[in-house]
Amino acid sequence: MAPSHVLKCCQKVLAWVPVVFIALVVAWSYYAYVVELCVCEAWNQTLQLKEGYKAVIISSTAEKAVYLVIFHLLFFMFIWSYWKTIFTPPASPSKEFCLSKADKEQYEKEERPEYQQEILRRAAKDLPIYTTTASRAIRYCDRCQLIKPDRCHHCSACDICVLKMDHHCPWVNNCVGFSNYKFFLLFLMYSLLYCLFVAATVLQYFIKFWTNELPDTHAKFHVLFLFFVAAMFFISILSLFSYHCWLVGKNRSTIETFRAPMFRNGPDKNGFSLGCSKNLREVFGDEKKYWLIPVFTSLGDGCNFPTRLVIMDPEQLAVSSQNEPAKSSGSNQSFPTRPLSESQNRLLTSDSQWVESGPEEENVKSGAKKHIIVSLES
Repeated sequence: MAPSHVLKCCQKVLAWVPVVFIALVVAWSYYAYVVELCVCEAWNQTLQLKEGYKAVIISSTAEKAVYLVIFHLLFFMFIWSYWKTIFTPPASPSKEFCLSKADKEQYEKEERPEYQQEILRRAAKDLPIYTTTASRAIRYCDRCQLIKPDRCHHCSACDICVLKMDHHCPWVNNCVGFSNYKFFLLFLMYSLLYCLFVAATVLQYFIKFWTNELPDTHAKFHVLFLFFVAAMFFISILSLFSYHCWLVGKNRSTIETFRAPMFRNGPDKNGFSLGCSKNLREVFGDEKKYWLIPVFTSLGDGCNFPTRLVIMDPEQLAVSSQNEPAKSSGSNQSFPTRPLSESQNRLLTSDSQWVESGPEEENVKSGAKKHIIVSLES
């Protein structure tokens, strides 16, 4: 027991190493840019002018002031969003997704998977669930002992189920999900702008370093490494930020990109997509004035999401309306849903239907059964 406890403590401590590394790099960049490049070099420049030498670093006071104002603005927004991404706890499913004491005891005693699924179906009959496993089973977490809401996954690093989990990021030592996905995007954006600004403003002095036009002080080495570090992080963050912008436009998580959610009509990567504009609002909220500020404005509760469309067979619809859910099994199992929340309904108010033609609709044979398309409306 003791060695296991020590191992867990060591893992928790080591998990903060990437965060400490980023913090040290950012602290050094602040010192190198503000102190060495702007403050100390301005003082050195004054001494050079008194001695008759030519000034070579930020000769204009106005230019220096503009640099410092923009730098501190980007630095503050970067630190703020990074802090929120790290210290915002991942959102977990509410208690309604947990099994009752009686169902939990019955589930643990039952060894046959099909009867365990009957217990889960009975418990999930009033939950807003649209997705299942690949084998059409209820998504249940044995570790947390709860029925997983749509888009919820268990994080082995955090050891909890995370709503709308995207991934576990070691650079923030936290799970990126429903509660902090907006903060994560802003962190990427402001870090990208921060690196771009530093690299762009230091570039001219970086060129002067190689042409031996900089004064022979230790500040010139800060200029050299500032450009290299800023350019390196800019290139790496650019690809990651572009990828997540694409995910937001498609309303997908990283997990859903590699493993499409399973709906009643099969796997569909675009099952939660409502169009680019509404997908953006789902993450950043309705108030555009708060989009660039790291405060929580995402729509919904993280447990249920508006879907693009739900396809049900008429026979299945009749069975679900007349019989108990526990009597049906396999892929014919229906999941009664609750009305959408007010914020989710707002995403669907402008259009009466969201139906996108795909290969399934185009290749339907004339002898096949007809389907009812149930569109989600406000």
